[in-house]
Amino acid sequence: MIERVKQWLGIEGVKIEVEVPDEIAIHTGQLKGLLRLSSMSPQQVTHIRLALIERYGRGRGKDRLVDEHLLGELNIDGPFEVLPGEVMEIEFSLPFQHLASPADMWAQRSPLARPLIQLAKWVSKVEAHYRLEVEATVAGTALNPFVSIPVVLK
Repeated sequence: MIERVKQWLGIEGVKIEVEVPDEIAIHTGQLKGLLRLSSMSPQQVTHIRLALIERYGRGRGKDRLVDEHLLGELNIDGPFEVLPGEVMEIEFSLPFQHLASPADMWAQRSPLARPLIQLAKWVSKVEAHYRLEVEATVAGTALNPFVSIPVVLK
């Protein structure tokens, strides 16, 4: 009985580790990495979803606005058998498209305006943070394993 509850809740189930480079070049449009799946009991992964998300904030105090944009998504269909004591490795290449603001596009066209645009962004407290979210769908569980890691785009 306890084993069924553990299985349903995902306790001692599939664990996900994600390995990506320290910095990813924006102009490549590809995020390459490695997923490592492990488990303490035999599990069947039916689907893996990867999503690269940008959290874009601007403004100060009560006027602060924060948006989240999906830059890229990759779905890997299974099934994959994850056996106890073994580590399953899956390489991935996630295509993404970076969203440039109008100010960024103007700065790319006019190098002389770049310092003014950087000053305007600093005054407006413009920040962009990126994260990679990985969720695996495991047969027979209610709570799927989920990992979110920060990513640096340059």
